[in-house]
Amino acid sequence: MADPIKVDSHVHLYPTAEDGLADKESYQIWEYGERADMCFSDLAGTLDDAKEAMAVAGVSKAVVVNLFMGRLLREAAIAELPEGTGGPDRETALADIDAHIVDRMKTFNRWGCQVAADQPQFVPFIAADITVLPADEGATHVRDMVENHGGRGVKLHGAVQGFSMSDERLWPIYRTCEELDVPVIGHSGPDRNGAGFAEPRAFGRMLKEFPRLNAVLAHMGGGTWAQALEIAETYPNAYFDCCEIIEWTGGTNAPSVEQLARLIKNIGPERVMMGSDFPWYDLDHTVERIMELPMLSVEEKEGILGANAVRILNL
Repeated sequence: MADPIKVDSHVHLYPTAEDGLADKESYQIWEYGERADMCFSDLAGTLDDAKEAMAVAGVSKAVVVNLFMGRLLREAAIAELPEGTGGPDRETALADIDAHIVDRMKTFNRWGCQVAADQPQFVPFIAADITVLPADEGATHVRDMVENHGGRGVKLHGAVQGFSMSDERLWPIYRTCEELDVPVIGHSGPDRNGAGFAEPRAFGRMLKEFPRLNAVLAHMGGGTWAQALEIAETYPNAYFDCCEIIEWTGGTNAPSVEQLARLIKNIGPERVMMGSDFPWYDLDHTVERIMELPMLSVEEKEGILGANAVRILNL
């Protein structure tokens, strides 16, 4: 019998090992609580790292969902302004900072699309950020990247980027995605200040207003995983990846293996995809964790490994 198709629906890539290792070091994973025997990847997330990891795991396609954090970049740039900068000088400096961040995000997205153009096993999703390109400006950029550069979807991370997944400034972007028939993958989980921008419930209004939009709640809600089933039962256009949460089962704020398997079963295994969150975790280990889940049939697990992603993400 042929091996099932395997698609990693949640991968991050970096131009250099230094970039990847710096990101891994600075990104603190806190929402799942404590787990003593965590298994993290040693890889940095370069293109060569990803290709090697895919070969080891037998993964034929990887969806690249790189994150752009305009708000944090802006705060860092403002902090570096000379002390006492004010008045017209400050206004000019802020305008220059904003223009630089816009250019940086566009360059960032073009790099991801170029990687995929040269290496078709990678599927590029465009980073959108309404603190950088809001409303129609953001939608125009998404359309350009999809129609002219090979973008295949949109990635958002409200908890880090600082806006709700149902912020109306996102409406033009969602409308464009519906029109172009490209999906949206959004980080789902809590944020440190309790705003709830990316908790599963924050997707509700978006899912209602854009019923033809395939929206993926990454991490199945992460530390707020208990909200995922309600969203799945209410909105048939809500899909999920089990990225990261499957590695944290047994954590003090994470589901047990049995709870995660039951959640997947109740949501509908056909609506759930494998994701590794590479380079934080190893692809082959994520594959093993999925195949070890109780309650699910072999056929359901094989769908999660890849066939579901082909259908949900229009691959």
